[in-house]
Amino acid sequence: MTVPETTLNALKLAGQAAADKQATDIVAVDVAQQMGLTDAFLLASAGSERQVLSVVDEIEDALTQQLRLDVLRREGKAGGRWVLLDYGHFVVHVQHEEERVFYALDRLWKDSPLIDLGLTDGVASHEGGSAVEPETGTRDWTPNSARD
Repeated sequence: MTVPETTLNALKLAGQAAADKQATDIVAVDVAQQMGLTDAFLLASAGSERQVLSVVDEIEDALTQQLRLDVLRREGKAGGRWVLLDYGHFVVHVQHEEERVFYALDRLWKDSPLIDLGLTDGVASHEGGSAVEPETGTRDWTPNSARD
């Protein structure tokens, strides 16, 4: 794994903040080898525009208050369908469930290693939208919400 410990801690905090606001399909992906610009992506889904914004606010608050990390760039907050938070070493994508399925970032990064977030409360962590199929050993990168 190429993600530094400080980034891993921030990802875990952001993932837990998303889970606290009932986000689903929370997945962290190590993209350092493929991207070069950032170490990891955190992906999370929400069922409505209001919930997307609530999840984003909770992540920003947690990272600012607990780690003193301020977002470098924020995109999409006005629409509430897909918000991107760029923290430099990692990028958070909070998407409405429909955008998550349509844009399929999970599938785009399917060959990248997953990062175990160790989330509590039974929320899907790195298994969320990327379960390994026992027969083939390959990952099914369809978010849980799209499989239902």
